[in-house]
Amino acid sequence: MTDRTRDELISDCVHCGFCLPTCPTYVLWGEEMDSPRGRIQLMLQQSQGEPLTPTMAGHFDACLGCMACVTACPSGVRYDTLIEQTRVQVEEAVPRGRADRLLREAIFALFPYRSRLALAKAPLRAYQLLGRPFRSVLPAALATLADLAPPVRRSLPLPALIPPVGPRRARVALLTGCVQHAFFPGVNAATARVLAAEGCEVVVPPGQGCCGALSVHSGRQEEARRFARALVDTFTATDVDYLVVNAAGCGSSLKELGELLPDDSRAAALSLRVRDLSEVLVELGPAAPRHPLRLRIAYHDACHLGHAQGVRAQPRRLLAEIPELVLHEIPEAEICCGSAGIWNILNPGPASELATRKATNVLSTGAEVLVTANPGCLMQIASGLSRAGTTLRLAHTAEVLDASIRGVNLPRSGS
Repeated sequence: MTDRTRDELISDCVHCGFCLPTCPTYVLWGEEMDSPRGRIQLMLQQSQGEPLTPTMAGHFDACLGCMACVTACPSGVRYDTLIEQTRVQVEEAVPRGRADRLLREAIFALFPYRSRLALAKAPLRAYQLLGRPFRSVLPAALATLADLAPPVRRSLPLPALIPPVGPRRARVALLTGCVQHAFFPGVNAATARVLAAEGCEVVVPPGQGCCGALSVHSGRQEEARRFARALVDTFTATDVDYLVVNAAGCGSSLKELGELLPDDSRAAALSLRVRDLSEVLVELGPAAPRHPLRLRIAYHDACHLGHAQGVRAQPRRLLAEIPELVLHEIPEAEICCGSAGIWNILNPGPASELATRKATNVLSTGAEVLVTANPGCLMQIASGLSRAGTTLRLAHTAEVLDASIRGVNLPRSGS
């Protein structure tokens, strides 16, 4: 991302305040130390010799990492680089309380592993069918996880090779992800169908694992590198034009593989081929006919797609190409929904406030469907809409495109 020193990056901040109205924690609490410029001030104090205290670490932990401040900053401050570096220091130097430590270890013992997520689906399904009246006796974090999870569906593995419809225009690999694979199998299936319909030969390596995004965003650098190295081994062997990603957080991290693994030239080469689904489809241009979808939709920019990757126009362009579909913009679009990787599990109270705020803004558009491109956002906004007592539908961008190309009704997300 940059070869500049940490002190140089810190000095770029002129404390103008343009970041304040875009920062979720500042919007919630109005506390200077829970704003980007406040956290940068803490980083400056630390670089000048102040110890990294638990209080200071708490302000860093409270950051969602949504990168809305990076978009808003007129001075080009690389807050994304600064907060990732700082989180590594927090993980290495600041002891956590027992409950917090155990919760984090449990999260990272589960989410990056497909086989463990698969095992967790059975008790979750039982809870969804029978156990909700007993929610009050569950530990808070477990209750939060259970409430966020979508209805459990059987994961049907995709074929290792999916041929294109018509002449081959590109050969691509598909990252099927961890949470996406376990809880939104319909999104991966829709992604593969859309790519094939647009003339892509789709390679789906069956042995692929976690990309390391959750670990990167939480300061667990060595763990992230271990996952990333395995992924590089898997996808370097695929001989493809692009590595297509349909989860914003994963795509953001994979585009920075070269920075995470600077000693591996294959990582830098692979990162140059990483594309969000919408980027690939816009670059190729439409080949498959679009059938009308008489829907009013609201499009939500996932933070790690809009702010971190700068991918905003492409999804909107793809949706606008669907006949009879009407696209609505969401007020306060720059404010995160509160998902932010595992932030909503670690901070369920403020995450709920942000989800409710996002749900209120979505409902104000009058849309029938909320569309976004990240599984965490789908789950988080669904929780906010549920608390608002609405049955508004949610869908991934790939599912909307798939329904239009096939001329079928839009399913519930992941079905």
